[in-house]
This record gives sequence, structure tokens and C-alpha cells, in this order.
Amino acid sequence: MKDKVNSIAEKVAPSEFVAYFLYGFGQCFSYGIVGSFILIYYTDVVGISSIIASAIFLLARVWDAVFDPIVSGFMDKGRNTHGKFRKYMRIAPIFIVVSTIACFFTPTVSMTGKIAYAAASYILWGTTYAFSDIPFWSMSTVMTKDSRKRTNLVTTASLGVSAGGGMIAIILPFMLAYFKNNATPATSYLISITILMLIGFVFMQIGYRFTKERVKPSASAEKVTTHDIITAVKTNKYMLKLLVTMLLKIFMEMVNVIIIYFFTYDMSNSKLMSVFGVIGTLSAITYLLIPFLTKYFKKIKILRFLLVTDIIFRVIFFAVGYKNVTLVFILLAITQCLYGMTGPISSAMLAETVEYTEVKTGKRCEAIVFGGQTFASKLAIAFAGATTGLILSFIGYQPNTAQSSGTMTGLFIIISILPALGSLLRLWVLKGYDYTEDEFKNCRKILDKRATKLEAESAGTNTSSVTPTGLQTEATKATGDAS
Repeated sequence: MKDKVNSIAEKVAPSEFVAYFLYGFGQCFSYGIVGSFILIYYTDVVGISSIIASAIFLLARVWDAVFDPIVSGFMDKGRNTHGKFRKYMRIAPIFIVVSTIACFFTPTVSMTGKIAYAAASYILWGTTYAFSDIPFWSMSTVMTKDSRKRTNLVTTASLGVSAGGGMIAIILPFMLAYFKNNATPATSYLISITILMLIGFVFMQIGYRFTKERVKPSASAEKVTTHDIITAVKTNKYMLKLLVTMLLKIFMEMVNVIIIYFFTYDMSNSKLMSVFGVIGTLSAITYLLIPFLTKYFKKIKILRFLLVTDIIFRVIFFAVGYKNVTLVFILLAITQCLYGMTGPISSAMLAETVEYTEVKTGKRCEAIVFGGQTFASKLAIAFAGATTGLILSFIGYQPNTAQSSGTMTGLFIIISILPALGSLLRLWVLKGYDYTEDEFKNCRKILDKRATKLEAESAGTNTSSVTPTGLQTEATKATGDAS
């Protein structure tokens, strides 16, 4: 009877999947706008040099390195009537909208003032984004205990994220062109982004209102201290490996930053960016294969296969060149699908490490896990922006003018071959990764057994002490001495 009650409590309604999708969809209006358009806005609209823009990105990430762990730790320590993470999803969208619009406002001041404003607004955006993105991904771990359902939730979230970013790549270039007819480039950016972010806000509010938290921490995990958080990070080597692979998205983020330059100068048509946006949006459909594939194959094996295949097709892309537009988009579509699928699989694997941490330390620390993901993603964007800015300068890029053959070749190398290096490095990091679905299930058994003993103890039927330390031997045995 108890199992039946738990099964009902674990049920995630279809409306929640839709709501979870919509939050990610609306949130990534902001991520897509800043990730793909902020550098070209700085260089071609505001007039900031690519090197100074790079410095702004790096400065912001130094701040994030200090601030994001504080945010994650704060979230792991708190819970109220709105839930541990939903309370942030309620308020954060307001600040996401304001900070994103602020990034694309150009004050009428000196260039020094514009640079200072750009730095302040970009840092503000990264700070507010953490209060939204960390709870959003962490929700997948508290909506259900079931591994397969979590994979489905993460896949749904990833669909929303990709669709949101892809939608921006499709719509924003057309909006900019439309408003540019009757306004300056700076004003066209401001109007377009304000409209898009207000729409994104509506989607995020729907996501907040129709999702639920179900998984409660065990009695021993209720109070999380700073020491617990540090211990959790040091203990969970699988989380750290996955976060490093997410940081290596820098190579693909460089593509996202550079590709508008590639279309504008190598292919002489900036509107092709919208076609790329369509490809990005449609490629997310392949995420629907993930729940099917995970029924028959372990996630780590799927991930490795995708990375190897991605490398092969990117080498082919480099070999055939970019003169044939149709072939370019076919290869972009294939690589986008292959690389895109690695995201939800990695996030699903990351979600499963929460239980590993709880078994080893007695603390769940979901926010620390997904705070790491948010920080790795932002760091990848920053390094991509900073590195790309330096590379643009190195290959001789000049704004708003025809580029040299060497510059165009450099742009193509970044688009085609550089992400293959990223996939190769990710394969190397994942060498020896052995925390699979089987180990996750063993961790869940240990946690369920622990919960049962605690319930019995609190009911006065069991006087034995149940502590995380007392379970270390059992935990080590269940996870194959993975620690």
C-alpha cells in the first residue's frame, strides 16, 4: 500500500512537463540574446573593441566564480512554503528581463562611460541569471526520485532551452532588420529585445506556476552548512568530471559567437543566421530520442558515441569547405543534432550524482550540483566571448568592411574544426567514468533504507543510530568503491 501511495506521489503530470519546458524556453530568450548577439552589439553598434569586450567577459566570470557558489550554497540551505527552488523561479524572471534589456541599452556618454556601463550591465545579467538557472535545473531532482522520469524532465528542459535559444536566432535578425528601417541600430536592438523578453517573462511565469516539488531531503540532510557544501564538492568526483565537460562547451560557444560573422562575411548574407536558428530549433527534436535510447543503452555510452561521431562530421565539414551553401547547412544540421544531444544526457547524468553525494555525505546539495552547471555554462560563454574577441583581433577582423581571405579562413576554422577539439577533450575527461544507472539505483536503495530506518526510529520502534557515517561501508559497497 505504501508503494502505491509513493507511486501516486511520484507521478509528474503532463502539464508539469509542458510548464517545465516553457520556463526553459522563456529563460533562454535571455541566454540566446546575450550568448549570440552581445559581442557583435558591442563591436558593431556600441563601438567597443573586441579586446575590451573580452576583458568585460572575463571580469564578469571572475565575479561569478565568487558569487555563484554563494548563491548555490544559500539555496541549498533554505526552503519555504513556495518550495526550495520554486520561490526563486517566482521572482527571478523579473530580474532576468530587466538585466537582459539593460545589456542592450546604449547610454549617451563618452566611450569610457559606455565601457563601464557595458561591464556593469553584463555582470548584472550574469548575477541575476544564476538566481533563475540554478533553481530551474535543480527542479528536476526534486520533482521525482525516479531516474527515468528525471531523464525525461531534463530532456524536456533541454528541449525548452534549445528551442528558446534557436527561436532567438530565427526571430531577432528579422526584428532588427525591420526596426532598423525607422530607427538607429542601437534603438532597433533595444525595441526588439524588450519585446522578446516580455514574451519570455510570460513563459517563465507559466513554468513557475505549474511545477511541483516532491522530493524532500532526509532528516539528516535538512540542515546544510558551508562545510557540508565543501565536502559535497570534494566528494563528488563524478559531478566534477561532468562539470569539466560542460565547461568544454567553450568551443561550441565560440561557434555561436562567431557564426554571425561567418554568415555576414564568408557567405555574404547575415540573414542566413535565421536559417541556422531554424536548424538549432529543429535539431532539438532529436532530444526526443533520448528517453528511447536510455531504455537500451547506458547514458555514458550514448554520450561517448555522440562525441566520436561529432568529431568525424566536423572533420568532414572542414575538408569540403563552405562554397556549397546546401552542403554547409546539411553538415551544420548534422553536427548541431549530434552535439546538441550531449547536453540533456550530460544534465541527466549530473542530476543522478545528487544521490551519490547524499549517500556519501548525508546532504543532497542539489543547488551546488546545478549551480556548477550554470557556472560552467556562463564560464564557457565568457571564455568563448573573450577568446573569440582576441581571435578576431588576431585574424585581422575589421568591423563593417570586407574581410581579407585570411580573416575569412580563420572564421571558417572556428566554425568547422574547433568544436571537434572540444569533443575530443570531453572524451578524454570522461575516460574511466563508471557511475552509471546501476550505481544510481544502488544509491537510491541505500537512501530509501536510510529513510525507513529513520522513520522507524522516530516512531520508537528502532533505537539504532542512523547517520551518514554509519552508512559509508554500505555506500562504498553499493557504488563499487567509486569514491
